[in-house]
Amino acid sequence: MIKLENVTKKYVMGDTIVMALNGIDIHIDEGEFVAIVGPSGSGKSTLMNIIGCLDIVSSGYYELNQIPIQNYDKDELADIRNQQIGFVFQQFNLLSNFSAIENVMMPMTYAKVSKKDREERAHNLMSLVGLSDRTEHKPTELSGGQQQRVSIARALANNPAIILADEPTGALDSTTGVEVLNQLKKLNHDGKTVIIITHDPDIAATTNRVITLKDGKVISDERRENHD
Repeated sequence: MIKLENVTKKYVMGDTIVMALNGIDIHIDEGEFVAIVGPSGSGKSTLMNIIGCLDIVSSGYYELNQIPIQNYDKDELADIRNQQIGFVFQQFNLLSNFSAIENVMMPMTYAKVSKKDREERAHNLMSLVGLSDRTEHKPTELSGGQQQRVSIARALANNPAIILADEPTGALDSTTGVEVLNQLKKLNHDGKTVIIITHDPDIAATTNRVITLKDGKVISDERRENHD
């Protein structure tokens, strides 16, 4: 499903070239539950941006569902993101002027889904994350955990194959964080490929595979085939 081969990413900062990723080789199969971990500056956010088609490689090869990503322009990448990847962010990234259900419908609007189908699917997704009674509330009227569950519902709007979660519990207390992790775990059990970017070893320990980065390189790739 996800194939990165000898991927590098360079940033030019003044006279300095920063090698954010340096020779990354990773294959992630459909249905895996993966954590990408590493200290600040290890390259994990850059890797997330490349996997999520928010950025492109400087060199190497990236293939997503048999699509060679580096051959696509910005508009085409936006379409791929909208159709194949659901994002869950640390700070939720909900639109404050819109209700919870309007936030969930937003990706479907970009995908040109009919209004009737958007509304029906959004209500079903709000129910899935246990927020049927909060559909008309705006983000400021919701707790942090509820906002993150809305963002999970939004990530599922176009039924993507991949859920990409960037520090999804970072802005939550520990109890609420466990609830959000359990939601992601359930999505994985239901067949979604779930990738969590985190610096927290306890969160990484809940997944089936931990890929550790340091200085833009993979230093370990540990699988836990029987982990529940």
